[in-house]
Amino acid sequence: MRPKILIIEDELSLVELISYNLKKNGYDVDVANDGEAALDKIFGEVKYDLVLLDWMLPHISGLELCRRIRKDKSTKNIPLIMITAKGEEEDKIRAFENEIDDYITKPFSINELVARVKAVLKRLRPIFYNEVLTYQGITLDAATHRVSRDGEDIKLGPTEFNLLRFLMENQGRVFSRQQLLDHVWTTSPYVEPRTVDVHIRRLRKSLNDGFKADPIRTIRSAGYSLGA
Repeated sequence: MRPKILIIEDELSLVELISYNLKKNGYDVDVANDGEAALDKIFGEVKYDLVLLDWMLPHISGLELCRRIRKDKSTKNIPLIMITAKGEEEDKIRAFENEIDDYITKPFSINELVARVKAVLKRLRPIFYNEVLTYQGITLDAATHRVSRDGEDIKLGPTEFNLLRFLMENQGRVFSRQQLLDHVWTTSPYVEPRTVDVHIRRLRKSLNDGFKADPIRTIRSAGYSLGA
């Protein structure tokens, strides 16, 4: 899998420089040169794995784009990196208050930007850097879409697969039903929280068939977790 990155920047020479280096490092790249074009792309059919955006943009500012991205259920979890000439502490605070994931001040080293992109993706989208996830005998191969437990193949539906992948990417963390809906059902805006319980039961049934230990924990009044 190649992470797909959207660059939102109106300085064309900088866009060309960033695009070239990201592509050279194995990323798919798309570009928008103003805030309105960026909205069309972000809320279009393509799902981006990370967005690089300038603060000062024509039509809609980068900060306003951040607010809209974080407000919408389908995009709220996209990693965001702000690239801007605004280097004052209060500007950085405003950006982080609007839930950006990293902040790079112009001028910057292109090598640093590529390293920051990799670091954010590794933290928030670890599946791109470890396509095979494991937990106590359970193996999930994202590239082939296969799951096994102690060497035995397990058949999962698409939702159960995505649910297991998310839990395996975040082993030990507890997620409420709503949090799981936000992360796993991002394209289904009208799903009831109790739907999570149905898919957890299906996932457990498939994972635990023939096995005594249940790797998925139910934490009363809190949610679900894979492992301790």
